[in-house]
Amino acid sequence: MEYLMTYGWAILIIAVVLGALFQLGIFNASNFAVKAPPGSCQAYRPNGPGTPVQGLEGECLNDLPEYTASFSSGGGYLSAPLPGTANPSQGTISLWFDRQWSTNDGVTHGLIGLGGYWGIPGKGNADFNKTQIFKYANNNEWYFRVWASPGNGCDVNIADSSIPGNVWHSVVMEWGPAVGGVEVWVDGGTPLSCTQAAMSVQWATNTLYMGFGYGGNPRVGDLANIQVYNTTLSQEEVNAIYTEGIGGAPVRPQNLVGWWPLNGNANDYSGNNNNGAAIFTAVPYTSAWTSAYAGPV
Repeated sequence: MEYLMTYGWAILIIAVVLGALFQLGIFNASNFAVKAPPGSCQAYRPNGPGTPVQGLEGECLNDLPEYTASFSSGGGYLSAPLPGTANPSQGTISLWFDRQWSTNDGVTHGLIGLGGYWGIPGKGNADFNKTQIFKYANNNEWYFRVWASPGNGCDVNIADSSIPGNVWHSVVMEWGPAVGGVEVWVDGGTPLSCTQAAMSVQWATNTLYMGFGYGGNPRVGDLANIQVYNTTLSQEEVNAIYTEGIGGAPVRPQNLVGWWPLNGNANDYSGNNNNGAAIFTAVPYTSAWTSAYAGPV
């Protein structure tokens, strides 16, 4: 009996410690996976920016990144030029994100904006002529928006509680005649849609804002692997983006306009040299992102 009591307590303590380590993500398989260094894979344009892509070059094995971009309250955001997207009638934005605010916190949080802005320091407001993904405070819903003018655009909405925090999510949003408006995939699955046959997009600016704050409020969390295409993708290609995971390479390089893995920098690896820059304050990159990533399911 004394033997059991002595070693029983030891076993219990070890079990508690192991449980705590599991909770902290120490034993997450992602922590031990191969990590791709910044710039290890990129689009190959032998004739320079703006010319056709001939494929991908480097170690394009869909390995996990070493780093992701980390945004905080009161911090900065990233801005990159996208001259190749002028007046697009169709397109796709793909990204991975891990939001780190409480569900329905009553604050507007922006993920990404293309062609327009709202409440960005030094920029003022441009409520239309834009594509944006953001969580709006007033009704605790996400807006996946392609909007050109009043009555000429599409919003796909999803409840904030349907996108759990502290977990990485894949988002693909595409727009154009092929989808009859806007379609959105969150973590694969069945797309959500908005129909607007007459939608005609003309950007206010040819700029991509990453981690921008719609309404002046910063995004809080991590962002990775942003891809922008000048066309819509097939169901198979959208599924591939999710199943390849957070380190996945572009699925249709020939239509790639910009690609920011955010793996330690804001460089554009599409071959178009649309490198991003931090605005307002520096945006840090973190290697402590894997505990929230379980990979596609």
